Amino acid sequence: MPTNDGALAPAPTPPAGSTESTVAALRRLMPFVRPALPRLVAGMVSALGASLAALAIPRVLQHLVDGPLAAGARAHDTGALWGAIALVLALGLAEAGLILVRRNLVMLPGTRVEADMRMALFRHLQDLPIAFHDRWAGGQLLSRSMSDLGLLRRWLVFGLLQLVVSIATVLVGVGLLAATTGWLGVVYLAGAIPVAVITFRFSRRYRVISRRSQDQSGDLATTVEESVHGIRVLKAFGRGRDALASFTGQAERLRTTELAKARAQAAVNVTLTLIPELTLAVCLVLGALMAHQGSITVGALTAFFATAAVINGPVVDMGMTLSMTLNARTAVDRFFDVLTTANPLTDPADPVAPGEPRGHVRLRDVTFRYEDAAVPVLDHVDLELPAGTTTALVGLTGSGKSTLAMLVPRLYDVTAGTVELDGVDVRRLRRADVRRTVAVAFEDPTLFSATVRDNVLLGVDDTLSGPAKEERLAEALDVAQAHFTPRLPQGVKTRIGEEGLSLSGGQRQRLALARAIAARPHVLVLDDPLSALDVATEEAVTARLRQVLHGTTTLVIAHRPSTVALADRVAVLQGGRITAVGTHSELLATDPHYRYVISSLEGDAAQHGVGTLAEATVDTTVGGVDDELHDDQATGARL
Repeated sequence: MPTNDGALAPAPTPPAGSTESTVAALRRLMPFVRPALPRLVAGMVSALGASLAALAIPRVLQHLVDGPLAAGARAHDTGALWGAIALVLALGLAEAGLILVRRNLVMLPGTRVEADMRMALFRHLQDLPIAFHDRWAGGQLLSRSMSDLGLLRRWLVFGLLQLVVSIATVLVGVGLLAATTGWLGVVYLAGAIPVAVITFRFSRRYRVISRRSQDQSGDLATTVEESVHGIRVLKAFGRGRDALASFTGQAERLRTTELAKARAQAAVNVTLTLIPELTLAVCLVLGALMAHQGSITVGALTAFFATAAVINGPVVDMGMTLSMTLNARTAVDRFFDVLTTANPLTDPADPVAPGEPRGHVRLRDVTFRYEDAAVPVLDHVDLELPAGTTTALVGLTGSGKSTLAMLVPRLYDVTAGTVELDGVDVRRLRRADVRRTVAVAFEDPTLFSATVRDNVLLGVDDTLSGPAKEERLAEALDVAQAHFTPRLPQGVKTRIGEEGLSLSGGQRQRLALARAIAARPHVLVLDDPLSALDVATEEAVTARLRQVLHGTTTLVIAHRPSTVALADRVAVLQGGRITAVGTHSELLATDPHYRYVISSLEGDAAQHGVGTLAEATVDTTVGGVDDELHDDQATGARL
């Protein structure tokens, strides 16, 4: 989160997850699962039918052993023998068929639920204010929207059904054993007690490890994202080895956590395998003694072990199924950590219908404080931007210029006071109406991995189409002096790389400015979007802006003296307050702080080889063209 001096505060520790039960946590999926519920229930019924078919086979075997296969029954029970064999075959085919039906039923709704959840998460991320994204790392959001939701889909189509079917199979199977084999079934049932205790303890421990693992995966994704985006800086300063060391440390911590997960799962798997096997060994001894004493038939003993074999599979797999369920529960917690984040910056319940926009902006007694910041960035600011005028906002670094600019399109809400657009508090307007009226071009332009055309027309109303849209595109590129676009490999249809990094800094800024111009706003906020341009190009851009956007209210965050000279009026921001407003000449004559700021800007401009205020009118067109041609050649090589 930006602090008072413009730096970034440390990202917050990810939430640890809810303390509610696993069943209650997973129940929160119901709004997304409800449309797919009929097919999921049908798949569950099919799976239960397959399980019951498997449990029926031992009953047939009991009848087969005690009947047709019994001594003295060979000659006249041949038909019964083949009938029993046919019944076992039919039950086996029914089990296989029901499993196939289950797979076909659950696969489609599972992917639909995953897609719906992913779209809901992305929609909410788009709606959340900038303050949220200041706090949350991109890798954490990426892991929630991709790996966590993929895990939830696998649990829905396999883990959930497997859990329900396993529990039902064990309960029905143990019930059959207790009902048909008496004490032998009771002995087997007694083995379930330590299994239940161990499973409960495992779930409590594994849940914590699972959350830690998924959070660390998000942190690792953030590190990869930051390293890829900052690869030029890492290479330029030769810090690749340091980045690798940091990444290696995080990867090792994740590996340690994954090993802890594997050890916990292995331990419970060994236990869930060993206890049923030991119980069966005890039952084998007792069963043999009972059969010898005649208290149980050989067929019943055969059916007992056949039924136990069917039950043992789900019991042994219970560790894996439970692990998947707990991983899913953690994924649900992480998903709803974001989805349930309240958006304090919302549309009013009864919005004011916007009238004919004029572009008159006024800040009345505005105070703004970032969340958890002790000192406000802006303190009782009053500033009026008359319709159709250009106002330059100047101030030293950290004075709050960029923050003030973001309050106009309501990217942030004021802590106190009001920001008015044509006499209406922006909080009483729909956000879409505000941002249809106000366009912003930032100093650090963000372009998307799309064509030049798509990037520039991003803010254009969808109702505009055909030749009118192409005319708007050409005009915006011309105003922004983006004359390099025809020389790109495919012109405006050239697909630029991620964040536009295949272009030079000046080219990216001109495309971002063209995007703001193409939106045809009534209020244009320019947060020093021309800092990478030479003075001549900046002057040409500004002159064309005056022609095309005549009557547009413009607020320019000025970091160069040449920008100040092109404004109708200047506002001075000092320590979070507007201390003076007037023309450039008036402020030079009356305001010592303004003179100090201007001298600072001229010093920075001279240091970076940019013309000072006195030199702003010198014709440097030739140098500008040479720079642009050099940029074009470099860009062509990159693309």
